[in-house]
Amino acid sequence: MEDTKSAGVTNIDAVELAPEGDAVIIIDQTLLPNEVKHIELRERQQMFDAIKLLKVRGAPAIGVCAGYCYYVLARGYAGKVSNGAELAGAMHEDKEFLNSSRPTAVNLSWALNRMEEAAKARADEPASDVLAALRDEAVAIHQEDLKMSEEISRLGASLIKDGDGVLTHCNAGPLACLGYGTGQGPLFYAHDHGKEVHVFADETRPLLQGARLTSYELSRAGIDVTLICDNMASIVMKNGWVQACMVGCDRVAMNGDAANKIGTSGVAILAKHYGIPFYVLGPTSTIDRNCPTGDDITIELRDPDEIRTMWYAKPMALPEVKCYNPSFDVTDHTLISAIVTEKGICYPPFEQSLAALFE
Repeated sequence: MEDTKSAGVTNIDAVELAPEGDAVIIIDQTLLPNEVKHIELRERQQMFDAIKLLKVRGAPAIGVCAGYCYYVLARGYAGKVSNGAELAGAMHEDKEFLNSSRPTAVNLSWALNRMEEAAKARADEPASDVLAALRDEAVAIHQEDLKMSEEISRLGASLIKDGDGVLTHCNAGPLACLGYGTGQGPLFYAHDHGKEVHVFADETRPLLQGARLTSYELSRAGIDVTLICDNMASIVMKNGWVQACMVGCDRVAMNGDAANKIGTSGVAILAKHYGIPFYVLGPTSTIDRNCPTGDDITIELRDPDEIRTMWYAKPMALPEVKCYNPSFDVTDHTLISAIVTEKGICYPPFEQSLAALFE
């Protein structure tokens, strides 16, 4: 297996394939920043739970993990099928099961479908040869992700000046996207290339990805970061401390509407009010060509106890209190200054600029 580590990033590998190919190794992101623990995923329920429970998270990292998971599970059918067509058929239920773990992040289905198509494309080949091809395909997804991450980060860094203040929401750095990242990738890239920025990281309720992960990554890399509560974004913008907002994305509609962690649309509205450019960064695999607008994006609803009890020694609300806990919201394309992909920076009108990426 070729080396999939990205040079120049002060971080640890969040997703990798075990040398023997019999497990996917991930960092359990639910334990950060207080504990760095690697866990091995060997069975499909473990894989489902790791994605569902956010042990691995971030659209690109989920895609890479899904590719490796498909390969590891396919190994279990090697002695039971004779060719690629039978292997794809045997794996279809497992693929659909993994795909049901999180409905909003398009990279999950994208990677699983890509792996399935790789098996179908070798319908008449021996199962052992197809397995080798599937391993190569999963590694290719990982390597492409690293290259994509670096190019997005390079392009995104061109949108900020030395000394700028940048506000970001949730986590789309090396842990979530591998390599440099997407939403926070330009911050790491700028730092590596002699351009310094000051980052304001929203804590990102209710799962605190900004507090637990983004501030952790930036601090480890030696980047100047200040952690703020989500409801403090307005005052730091009003104070003139923010010159740009940068966020990742989990799905982008063809009109430019973008789904990202809950609270992102509120940041975009504030940025619009204060005249601050708002940038969405993500790979072209996150652009859903079958999704016309943000109204067509399914929003995942999560456990109410993430609001009521998580992170608290005692519950912060009575058990009978109703909770609404959407994982994502959709930022309207009219609030987005540009969408940065590995193929270029897209500006409004997004119907034209996004479509041009696929011509």
